[in-house]
Formats: sequence, C-alpha cells, structure tokens
Amino acid sequence: MIRRLTKNDEESCFKLLQTKPAENLFIIGDIEAYGYEQEFQKLWGEWNEDGELIAVLLKYDHNYIPFAIADFDALRFAQIMEDDPQFKMISGLKEITEKIVPHLQKYSRKRKMYYAKCSEITGEWKGISYVEEAIPEDAEEIVNFLNAVPEFDNSPSITEEQERRGLEQGASRTFYIKIGDKIVSTASTTAENTMSAMIVGVATLQGYKQKGYATACMIRLCEKLLSEGKELCLFYDNPEAGAIYKRIGFKDIGFWMLYTYS
Repeated sequence: MIRRLTKNDEESCFKLLQTKPAENLFIIGDIEAYGYEQEFQKLWGEWNEDGELIAVLLKYDHNYIPFAIADFDALRFAQIMEDDPQFKMISGLKEITEKIVPHLQKYSRKRKMYYAKCSEITGEWKGISYVEEAIPEDAEEIVNFLNAVPEFDNSPSITEEQERRGLEQGASRTFYIKIGDKIVSTASTTAENTMSAMIVGVATLQGYKQKGYATACMIRLCEKLLSEGKELCLFYDNPEAGAIYKRIGFKDIGFWMLYTYS
C-alpha cells in the first residue's frame, strides 16, 4: 500500500530512515526542516503486508528522492512523479533509482557520483591544532576564498549572507587554515541534521597544495561531527580524491545518481 505520509507517520518514517542515516541525509534534513505538509515538500510511503514501512519517496520542489529497504512498487513511484507537472529530477542511490527510471520518460541528463561515508577516523593524525573553526564573522572571507578556487568555477556560488546564516543557524560548519592573514584551505559541511552531515568545500589555494592542509581541515571537521554522534558523507567524481578521503576513514557505500528531465 502506498499513501501520503503525515506527521502521524513520523515514528515509522524515522525508524526506516535511521537504518542508513548517511544515505538518507537529504530526506532526514528536509523532514526535520519542513515536515510533511508543505506545498513544495511531500512524502509518500509504502507498507508491506505486515504493516511495516519499507519505502519512502520525498518530493522537494522539482526533485524526487526515493529510499527503500526491500522490493518496492517502482512503477507506482514513477507514476507519482509523472503526474507532477513540476517534476524535473530524480536523485538517489543507484540501486534504488535504477528501478524507477525505466518507468519514466527519457531523461535529458545523467550524472553518476561516488558516495562515501565515515563513521570513524582511521589512522593517527597529529599536529593539526592550527586548524580553526569558522564563526559567522568569517563568512565574507570564506566566500572570497571559495570564489578564488578554480575547481568551484562550475559549482553553484554561495553568497556571504547564505554562508553567515548557515554558520549562525548550525546548518553548516567550516574549518580553515590561515597563512598570515589569508585563508588557504577549508573543509565545510552542508545539510546537517540530527544524524548526519554532508562534507563540501574541501579546497586549497594554488601554491599551498601538497602540504596536507585540506586533509587537516577534514580531520578536524570529522572529529567534531563524529563526537556529536553524526555520520558523515560526501560525493566525489575523482578516484584520486577518493583515495585521500579513504585514508581518513571514508568508505564507498555506492553511487549517487542524478537524472534530469527537460
């Protein structure tokens, strides 16, 4: 049986999502932030014959994210999306999205990324006391740094106000290294919720690379979040970058897919 979820279903919903908090980072975060009754956000759930919730489907604006722990009605999930005139994207774990996509119209763009998570730091990392945690007053300097990193040229830009608000509200955190009066390396979080967080903004300025600065920022950030009982996750395209993350303790948990529909 598939139906819309409401606040009354929250216990069952979170029992399902908590089985994989890193994998369900976006669904958990959006429910905690916006609940079940917003016009731009809706959730559906599928129950098995024993009355157990086995799958959920989140709509956030034009994007849909499915999750399931057992065989689910992929055709019905696809029909829900196709019936929505706002539908433009489905994203999620490869093993789940690939069951739904054949029932949808032909996608215009497909992207596949490695998805990794960290539950504990591996190895011994010392001598990183020079890494600082950002406060809201650092927002302008952080944004200027990110805008100076060529690797982020094709990424959505963040404004000073957005960075400041994220730091004030605890939705994001940044650790950085300064040489003199200049930030040269950072690591940040986004989409933080009570169970997990996404690592983003790992970067070092040209001329300061190959010194372990980004790794040091990552270690401090991961230590902080893991001490709060949160799982960490990240996307990456480049296997060389993946090797660096794995030295810290990240492990691949699958692929994250993005299908765009025109």
